[in-house]
Amino acid sequence: MVVLVATRSADPKGVNSAQPIDAVSLAIIEQLQEDGRRPYAAIGKAVGLSEAAVRQRVQKLLDQGVMQIVAVTDPLTVGFRRQAMVGINVEGDLDPVADALTAMDEVEYVVVTAGSFDLLIEIVCEDDDHLLETINKRIRTLPGVRSTESFVYLKLRKQTYTWGTR
Repeated sequence: MVVLVATRSADPKGVNSAQPIDAVSLAIIEQLQEDGRRPYAAIGKAVGLSEAAVRQRVQKLLDQGVMQIVAVTDPLTVGFRRQAMVGINVEGDLDPVADALTAMDEVEYVVVTAGSFDLLIEIVCEDDDHLLETINKRIRTLPGVRSTESFVYLKLRKQTYTWGTR
């Protein structure tokens, strides 16, 4: 499946630095969220622009970090047997811990939160041993990590990226 992931920020630290997006660009994003492979000519027809104008706007949105167009797989079908969400509590500055987690191949998602955890991450691993090694030997040993709580995925019931632009 090819999907578009719309983001509100090009800044990896989470600061909303993107310029305001006009209604036509929002409509283009929604078209791509419905089908990330939709031809620019079809998008242009739907939003009232030429194919070239759509291509230019899409490239600008990609360059600005407003969105990504990616292929999303079911991890089970490509050899990864274990996924987990991990809540992490940190002592001191969150940024070095978040940066270290972001650099790990197994970590697919890092978010700074308010609530029971300082950070939430999603991990995709080959198996239980790989998950245990990643959490025990790589995450828990990071300077500043105070505690972790793991939520192992038993079954993926829904994973979509079609929330539109509201």
